[in-house]
Amino acid sequence: MTTPSIVWPAKVSLCEVGLRDGLQNEKTIPSVEQKLQLLDAVVASGVKIIEVGAFVHPKAVPQMADTDALCRATKKVDGVEYRALVPNIKGVQRAFDAGLTKAKLTVSASEAHCLANFNSSPVKMVEGFADCVEFATQNNMTLSGAISTSFGCPFQGRVPVEQVENVVASFVKLGITELSLSDTTGMANPRQVYELATYMIQKFPQVQWVMHFHNTRDMALANIVMGIQAGVRMFDGAFAGLGGCPFAPGASGNVASEDVIHMLHEMGIDTGIDLLKAMDTARLAAEFVGHPASSTVLKAGRCVDLVKEKAQGQNNK
Repeated sequence: MTTPSIVWPAKVSLCEVGLRDGLQNEKTIPSVEQKLQLLDAVVASGVKIIEVGAFVHPKAVPQMADTDALCRATKKVDGVEYRALVPNIKGVQRAFDAGLTKAKLTVSASEAHCLANFNSSPVKMVEGFADCVEFATQNNMTLSGAISTSFGCPFQGRVPVEQVENVVASFVKLGITELSLSDTTGMANPRQVYELATYMIQKFPQVQWVMHFHNTRDMALANIVMGIQAGVRMFDGAFAGLGGCPFAPGASGNVASEDVIHMLHEMGIDTGIDLLKAMDTARLAAEFVGHPASSTVLKAGRCVDLVKEKAQGQNNK
């Protein structure tokens, strides 16, 4: 057998965004106590990076109205990064007041999407984050950035690489160098992911890249594989495949964390996460929101379970 030329990493990191992006589109809103149960379950599974919520206006996203209370009630575990999504300086201040030391600023790469939702261009929005950077610096906080609609936009279609690059450059100019390329509408395809990630890694080697995929058209896992091949080592996922964006028409759920973990483990890539516990977390989340998970591994089981069942059946003959 010929040795393949593809080189796979030994480990990939996964950030759990179920408590924020997973729940922000749900009709049934879990209580703070239920969110704490989910948070504890995520930590117990071995996840080291968790997006616990968003500090946004409660009328815009009522599912996130209790993020302050959730953060204050959280018993933080050493070695686990807790962060929240914020839209502006007020959000950064609320995150700090709630006891967080990390916040993620978000802006759309799409000019059309940004103008439709915020009446501003993406670059101007990022330039407006200067006060957030000043506050974070003064208060020992870390800021990261998320670039939504990096691959496609319902208003504009495919987003040109130049538009994404302009937003990245604006973030880097502010000193924010952990950035997520986010497929908010699930429009990305594997070739596009590989080409954009490869270009960005070469253009901005100082940036720690993250990728965030929605599974709207069943391409999220393939997109993650191509992201890995391009050199990305950190990805987002949401338990039970929950999620969607209230500001992006047609944006369905995130890729299920447990599906990503299962795929990576089957590929021999470590995540540091206990898959069985991650699957239990997804079942709990589905129970709280009142509808089935979209996760395939919950429906079909792990590959290793099928092998065990076959072996057990042979032993019983």
